[in-house]
Amino acid sequence: MNARDLIHCVDEAACLALLCDWVRHKSYTETDGEKALVHHVVKQMSAMGIAAEAQPFDEGRRANAIGRWQGIGGGKSLLFNGHLDTNPATEGWTVDPWGGLVDDRFIYGIGVSNMKAGDAASYCAVKTLRDAGVRLKGDVILTYVVGELQGGVGTVAAIRNGVRADYFVNSEPTDLQAVTMHACSFMYEIELFGDTRHLSKREEAVDAVMAACDLVPRLNAMTFSGAPSAEHESINRMHVGIIHAALGKELHEWRPPQVADYCRIKGSGRFAPGQTQEGAASDVKRELAALERRFPGLRTSFRITKREGHQSMPAFEVAKDARIIRAINAAYESVRGCEQPTGAIKPPGFFGTDAGHLYAEAGMEGVVCGPGGKYNTMPDERVEISEFLDMIRIYMLTIIDICELA
Repeated sequence: MNARDLIHCVDEAACLALLCDWVRHKSYTETDGEKALVHHVVKQMSAMGIAAEAQPFDEGRRANAIGRWQGIGGGKSLLFNGHLDTNPATEGWTVDPWGGLVDDRFIYGIGVSNMKAGDAASYCAVKTLRDAGVRLKGDVILTYVVGELQGGVGTVAAIRNGVRADYFVNSEPTDLQAVTMHACSFMYEIELFGDTRHLSKREEAVDAVMAACDLVPRLNAMTFSGAPSAEHESINRMHVGIIHAALGKELHEWRPPQVADYCRIKGSGRFAPGQTQEGAASDVKRELAALERRFPGLRTSFRITKREGHQSMPAFEVAKDARIIRAINAAYESVRGCEQPTGAIKPPGFFGTDAGHLYAEAGMEGVVCGPGGKYNTMPDERVEISEFLDMIRIYMLTIIDICELA
């Protein structure tokens, strides 16, 4: 059987059943449910016949599910990476977030797009090849990690535990597009210090609320200096997510007739490979200096913040003619009959993903490509069934291309 024929071996019902099974696990990040799904997936990989372990980190409090399909030697190795932890279910759902509902077009569930469909696609690709009796020269490593929502602490732990390959595919939701670049993310806090007066003397005040109203659209429109190309600049973004304003740093709200003299603004920024956090901070500080000139008497401060226990996610980049890109482009065209969209594609280009750690810390060449995306992180989160099944087939052909048939 040749490589093209193998993609017809996919047991679609079994693959959907596996994904439903994973969706039904409530694997909120940093919970016992996250750990339970890790051990469940390890058992399934072992039952498939590949070496599998729950690899502990964080002093044994958490673990990643790591599997390895050993090749006979002489080929390149390929690592699949995805996270099992999910965001919480929000208001607005019309179906059970953990029901694993399947209709004639979609599979639904919290985390199905971000990113259990991508995880299940790599698992099913390996299982389909093994069930068909395929032997490979190179190894396939499956890394189903936790802690992505803490900035990728699980993938960093796996790397530091020696998990490596020649190439990687990160299965974050990209609607099957090949993302070759995404931004580095940072969080920040801005403080505005005004000068209060009673509303009767408002003209004498320095109003922190009015200053914030002036500043926020300018921040949200920012790009940063030093982008190596227009494509790099296209994944620059600033976002204001939180604004608190009132009287004093204690934010007293019981005296609304007075002009607010304090405002705290929090948000996140994105910059591309080749740009720096220091450069982004300098650009923001220049914007704040201009704000102070527009509002005489206003004082401002800016700082980069980091949540305790969280890892920063680096930027990621790979050449569009890299070996892994050629392999996944060819697989996509073989399955879908058209060219695969490839590049710093948005919105995935604004993501922070574990690809950044595999690229920056492990020095690996890879791509971000997974099913889902259009209905990501929203009520009734879902993935198109056809997209999930096509991703399995694309992964199968990519495995065969990189690892080679024995």
